[in-house]
Amino acid sequence: MELKEIVEHLESKLQKPLPGKKGQLLMAPQPLDEARFAHKHIKNARKGAVMILLYSGKDGCMVPFIKRPEYEGNHSGQVSFPGGKWEEADIDLEETALRETEEEIGVAKNQITVIGKMSKLYIPPSNFLVTPYIGFSEQTPEFKPDPREVSRIIHSDFHALLDNANIKETSFELASGYQLKAPYFDIEKEVVWGATAMILGELMAIWQS
Repeated sequence: MELKEIVEHLESKLQKPLPGKKGQLLMAPQPLDEARFAHKHIKNARKGAVMILLYSGKDGCMVPFIKRPEYEGNHSGQVSFPGGKWEEADIDLEETALRETEEEIGVAKNQITVIGKMSKLYIPPSNFLVTPYIGFSEQTPEFKPDPREVSRIIHSDFHALLDNANIKETSFELASGYQLKAPYFDIEKEVVWGATAMILGELMAIWQS
């Protein structure tokens, strides 16, 4: 399926009730942190948004991920979607996702058509309540990563995200020394786990519903 077909399929699915927690659980680390799903009762969480960007590449419909640089923080070196925190100048969280995508990977807001949003997900370590948006670019973007926020861009074939052969499991040790077992996506030899994998879990559930 090409970009147009994938966009049309997702756009129709996003009009229906979202799988939410049921989809996110598919890729959730264990033992399960129920705080991720109690966001309606969490006060003072920081609001943020990410963009799942679809575009046509030489290998068909593609999705870009970013790898964060190494730094002193909760998400050092991790792979995620372009995105970040809501700012007062943003009209809404969709604007946040578009602005952050332009800032981080250089894809202009006017090149992206947003087709919908997915379920919110709370990220306890950084106290972020994140809303994922899905958008597409009809033209192949000229990516310009911001080196302060992006060490590399990872381009994944959309269908690779739907292939169970790319889902694996391993153990992770957090900075606190706490051990987790978690499923992850093996994308271009990068480990995509945690909140990003849980968002992809819901995307898979939406696609297959």
